[in-house]
Amino acid sequence: MRVSLEFAYWQSVLGGLAKPRISVTPYIPDRRETPPRRLGGFSAWDGIQDILADLIERFHIQTDSCLEFGVECGFSTVALSSYFDSVVGVDTFRGDKHNGKRPEFFEETLCQLSPYANIKLVRSDYREFIRGEHGSFGLIHVDIVHTFADTFACGLWSARHSRCAIFHDTESFPQVKQAVIEVARATGRRFYNFQECYGLGIVV
Repeated sequence: MRVSLEFAYWQSVLGGLAKPRISVTPYIPDRRETPPRRLGGFSAWDGIQDILADLIERFHIQTDSCLEFGVECGFSTVALSSYFDSVVGVDTFRGDKHNGKRPEFFEETLCQLSPYANIKLVRSDYREFIRGEHGSFGLIHVDIVHTFADTFACGLWSARHSRCAIFHDTESFPQVKQAVIEVARATGRRFYNFQECYGLGIVV
């Protein structure tokens, strides 16, 4: 667990003391299922793919469309494409301060995901993307730079444009978990937390 020096994070934590408490319900899957599609190599997301079928079934998520903010190499994108008819992956493809900045790797990821016809990659910052009209999605996955402010801004939009929004790294970044708490508070939705694999927040 990392200690955050971000002002917006501490402002939320202290401000939350005077607000109704948001309950965080542990998410315990009834079953685990390895998706038919899997990208090789290491990923901090490894393990979460096995609860996707359970999550979709439990929360009655429509599987026509899915949106992902934060693609990286595409591990989670490919896993999601096993269950959704269409997956749109949005990323700057330049890394960030938490996973390491590097030269643009859009073409590399595009090539790696080319066998999966139902995946579309969009090279964009989340702030630019959410200015447009995109309709709603069955599920939106948020795994961007792990600041409170960015996770909350992207997450609030995501929760308002999906049946279910999921957030990676709730256990390894306190600012991500706090942002999910605030998203649940702002939308009146429930917050479930899967504690394995660095944590997965579920707002539904």
